[in-house]
Amino acid sequence: MRRARFILLVEVLALTAGAALAVVSSRAADWRPGYLVVLLLILAIGSEAMTIELRRVRMSGSFLALVLAMALLGPAPAAAIGATSVLVDDLARRRPLRDALWNAMTFVAFPLIGGWIIRVATAGSAFGDEQALGFAALVGLVYMLMNATNFASVALYLKTVRGINFRESWQTVYVTVLPFEFATALLTSAVAFSYSRIGVGAVGLLAVVLFVFQYLIRAGVEAYERGIELTRRTKELASLQVGVLSTVLQTLSMRDAMTARHSAAVARYSREVARMLGLPEREQELIHTAALLHDIGKFILPDSVLFADRKLTDDEWQLIKLHPEQGAKLVERIEGYGPVAEIVMYHHERFSGGGYPAGISGEAIPLGSRIISAADTYDVMTSRDSYRRPVSSEAALAELRRVSGTQLDPLVVETFERVILERRVKFSHSDAADFESELAFERRVADYARPRVAA
Repeated sequence: MRRARFILLVEVLALTAGAALAVVSSRAADWRPGYLVVLLLILAIGSEAMTIELRRVRMSGSFLALVLAMALLGPAPAAAIGATSVLVDDLARRRPLRDALWNAMTFVAFPLIGGWIIRVATAGSAFGDEQALGFAALVGLVYMLMNATNFASVALYLKTVRGINFRESWQTVYVTVLPFEFATALLTSAVAFSYSRIGVGAVGLLAVVLFVFQYLIRAGVEAYERGIELTRRTKELASLQVGVLSTVLQTLSMRDAMTARHSAAVARYSREVARMLGLPEREQELIHTAALLHDIGKFILPDSVLFADRKLTDDEWQLIKLHPEQGAKLVERIEGYGPVAEIVMYHHERFSGGGYPAGISGEAIPLGSRIISAADTYDVMTSRDSYRRPVSSEAALAELRRVSGTQLDPLVVETFERVILERRVKFSHSDAADFESELAFERRVADYARPRVAA
């Protein structure tokens, strides 16, 4: 309560001091021609009625009228126009006394400062009326300076009274509309330049300038708000997708921990290979996601096949060969995961042809599928599965080199070997730590709300 009263007292004193300064600095010549004062006041009040709100900060086109009042009339008329226009608007909107006083104080202060700067700069200097271009440039400079001062004042008030972060207000509001403010400053300069040539008729252009300003700023605010909403929805969708992915993989882990951990191992190897191949980060994330899901189609397999501790029969192998296509069908049901489904579909194709399900070859096989194929082959050989004893890393790499150019892409094999030998990437199947680590990577990607799987 004491703080509120203190702020109110400061506002009253500052407004009183500003009004007194305006009266003292006022000259009779400042208020002529009278119709110009009235015209600028009408434009200021009208533009205040067309305010736009962004992140709890109101913006209007009255600044153009006020800066022209500073330039064409002087500090005192500009301050009077500013205070009158904002008080009329605050009364119409029934704003709290404290907010109304702050607005009035601000709209008295910066017109006095800006008007004083213009008056001092043009007094007996090269910026007189005969130097219209220099005068117009000065008006544009004062516009940008006072505009920044006004935004800083609003941000400071929001921090003091409402506890809103100063930097957040400054960056999300002023920086967003800065290009439009700069364009409007140029338009204001053009009106000031024209006034020195054709008189009050040029101020009629201000009405057009105001409408242009309001249109530009409204379009910018709407675009910004749409961007904020799109970012929010994208992050929500990414979190939902990763939640679905984690649930599916955890479910697979509960049924078959070995296959789930194998998928996580393949994801780790594949992401490192993609990185070493110089693929963009989004492609690396795409391949990592596809690798985590590459065996998800094994949900269709009966326990007698999935957990078989013997060599599979031909009929059982036919069931095994269905899992890439079935997995792809499952993955593509997740919104935006079409590219992931494509990689899952072809991860058992052979580089020389003859693989399944489509029998395509070479670069017709997606690069992500070729990378996963090499990582899949390596991890199957080096970790225990249902029908094969694990071999050493050296023996597995030798086997990859042997099938390079037939089963596997030679470039991918070469890169994979470097990943194992140079970067010493490995995966432990003995506990859940590495499995959880790969899922955590997916969650971190979602936190950044990047569209990982966009086509």
